Amino acid sequence: MGTTTGDGVTAVGQRSSLWRLPAVRSLFAVNALGFLSYSLLLSALPAHAADTGAGLTAAGSVTTVFLVVTVLVQGLVPALVRRWGVGAVLAGGLVALGLPAPLYLAGDDVRWLVAVSAVRGIGFAVLTVLGSTIAAQAVPPGRRGESIGIYGLAVALPTLAGVPGGTALTLAGHFSWVAWTAAGTLLALGFVPGLVRALGSPPDDAAPGGSRAAVWAAAAPSLVLLVVTLAGGGLVTFLPIERPDGSLAAVALLAFGLSTAVCRWQAGVLVDRLGARVLLPATLASGVVGMLLVALGLRTGGTSGAGAVLAGVLALGVAYGAVQNLTLVIALARAGEGQASTVSAVWNACYDSGTAIGALAVGAVAAELGLPFTYVLVAVCRALVRPLAVTLPRALRAVS
Repeated sequence: MGTTTGDGVTAVGQRSSLWRLPAVRSLFAVNALGFLSYSLLLSALPAHAADTGAGLTAAGSVTTVFLVVTVLVQGLVPALVRRWGVGAVLAGGLVALGLPAPLYLAGDDVRWLVAVSAVRGIGFAVLTVLGSTIAAQAVPPGRRGESIGIYGLAVALPTLAGVPGGTALTLAGHFSWVAWTAAGTLLALGFVPGLVRALGSPPDDAAPGGSRAAVWAAAAPSLVLLVVTLAGGGLVTFLPIERPDGSLAAVALLAFGLSTAVCRWQAGVLVDRLGARVLLPATLASGVVGMLLVALGLRTGGTSGAGAVLAGVLALGVAYGAVQNLTLVIALARAGEGQASTVSAVWNACYDSGTAIGALAVGAVAAELGLPFTYVLVAVCRALVRPLAVTLPRALRAVS
């Protein structure tokens, strides 16, 4: 059984299921519903923009602006929490993320889509920072990887259904259904009071606004994450545009979401038991191979090409899911106790910066060189950070 200590950290036995803890269950519900809005529109909105006449770069800009605003606001979230409390800030973020989604239907101009996305980016910033912060604070450090894995499952499951589902509906001419369903994140508001009660009073950062040391501690693992999410952003944004006909894009995104969900969840259990020394370099290498397979499949075409794309997105999902968990665990351990919100802000900023760069830069390069060759360049970028993925766990006794 679990109990809540005076500092707001929930204590559990080493063999007790974390699902028994009210804070973990509420955290899962809030994030699953909150990320529904994000995942439904992640690929669907650029596809909708392209369908209304926007070019590749303009279509990618709706995702880029959304994530740029997210990154800019993420650094402010710890201060907002100190001023207003977790409950009020989290509730406000959910409203900002979900309520404007139907407003995409009010106009087809890319500037309007960008404006709505900017407002939603504020809400997404709150959700991402507080989600990973609470996941780290809700359990003892020895169970942190598993808790982050459960949080990752809450994030990945909506992606599993929402990204391919939203894409398929949009390509079939039903974007209005996607926009209205994305407002369903407002249902998460009902779980916020219970989450706050179950969590108690989370410990503050060691220094107001976070410490410079914690930022630097989180920077290296977050750089690895940035490169991984760059590839993911380039995949989910442009694969449906490159293959708008048939079911390849929808099936590929479903496979990507499935492998992401399973690996982000299970990586949390494995890192608590085995450490990250082997897991991080191995999963990053899987992403390099996956990106090359996707590029080969798009270049080849036909049945064999489709098979290569599907194999590639499965390998990409392994890296995309596992590296998210592993880099956050490493960043938290490097920064030390009491720095969860600072680490979360840095880590999430790199996560979303990578996705934004992928949505913009991949489109710009692909417009000149073609998407297959652009994906090869992305694979090279991934390979360049592998030495860092090897040295980080070796230098960190806590997770090696």
